[in-house]
Amino acid sequence: MSDPAVLDLSADLADLLQAVCDVESVSGDEARLADAVEVALAACPHLEVLRDGDAVVARTSLGRAERVVVAGHLDTVPLGRRPDGSPNLPTWRTGSGDDELVHGRGTADMKGGVAVALSLAAALTEPTRDVTWVFYDHEEVEASCNGLGRLAREHPDWLAGDVAVLGEPTSAAVEGGCNGTLRVDVVLDGVPAHSARPWRGVNAVHAAAPLLALLAGHDPGEREVDGLVFRQSLQAVGIRGGTAGNVVPDRCVVTVNHRFAPDRTLAEAEADLRELLAGYEVVLTDGAEGARPGLDRPAAAAVVAATGEEPRAKLGWTDVARFTALGVPAVNLGPGDPLLAHADDEHCPVRDLHRCADVLRRWLTAPVDA
Repeated sequence: MSDPAVLDLSADLADLLQAVCDVESVSGDEARLADAVEVALAACPHLEVLRDGDAVVARTSLGRAERVVVAGHLDTVPLGRRPDGSPNLPTWRTGSGDDELVHGRGTADMKGGVAVALSLAAALTEPTRDVTWVFYDHEEVEASCNGLGRLAREHPDWLAGDVAVLGEPTSAAVEGGCNGTLRVDVVLDGVPAHSARPWRGVNAVHAAAPLLALLAGHDPGEREVDGLVFRQSLQAVGIRGGTAGNVVPDRCVVTVNHRFAPDRTLAEAEADLRELLAGYEVVLTDGAEGARPGLDRPAAAAVVAATGEEPRAKLGWTDVARFTALGVPAVNLGPGDPLLAHADDEHCPVRDLHRCADVLRRWLTAPVDA
């Protein structure tokens, strides 16, 4: 274990959020924060604390009729820049009262949710549901490295529950389910030649023009799933080709990302995309199933009821899909605006922290049959 940072789980939520964020934890470098989380939770006598790599799990064992899983990832994308050019860590605050904001990398995605979970994990010594608190690594990178996926494979019993809440940013509202996602490489071949005599070759980069026009003009539309409307997208997200400044490129690869509604499987979405791209060489490079909302399940409906607001569809992919695959209905509920995730001006309203904490506290201490 590294020399851990010190987290005071009894601190004001905004102070705790700053403390969690100021322990830099870009994907692959979560150990110091995981150590701090483990030490802080181990000091709570009502919790059993487990560790796998840089994932920390703490749980009550009170013999309650229901078990709830509350989860959040510890890692962030790399640091961005403040307007003055300095890194967006350490965190800083602006405003006051209802308009107070905490700024910096990770404040929205998703250490706001982590701070709320840590605070409640320490404070709720006698919840009316048993609770498993999960803090995991490697969410912001390729799916094969995901710490929650690793726990699902190696310790599925650690994630067992009647319902799960993922603290991804939702502006403190419930977002049900999530879109699926897949990435493909579309490979275009040409013939190399000297750029001074291009008629002797075939330019593979130029051949990408009709493909890009097809993608730009295609609207995959919206689909209603279990009462929630999921907006889909199809975008070229990368292009690479060429070997030198005086050579006609003989190969070009366009990377395409498709976000699809959860009423289609990954295989169905891939088949539809291949049909759209008929005639092109298409190589699947990554993909993850979406998750249906599952809000008809009583335990999930209870979370929605605790907010007093109508749920929305989660348009991005989140790890609720991993819980769904385990048979655990899951929703997204966390502080911060999801549109600010990964942005240089990432920030979280302090009122969102308190709103989420109040909703979860009210739910986790209410009678199970309420």
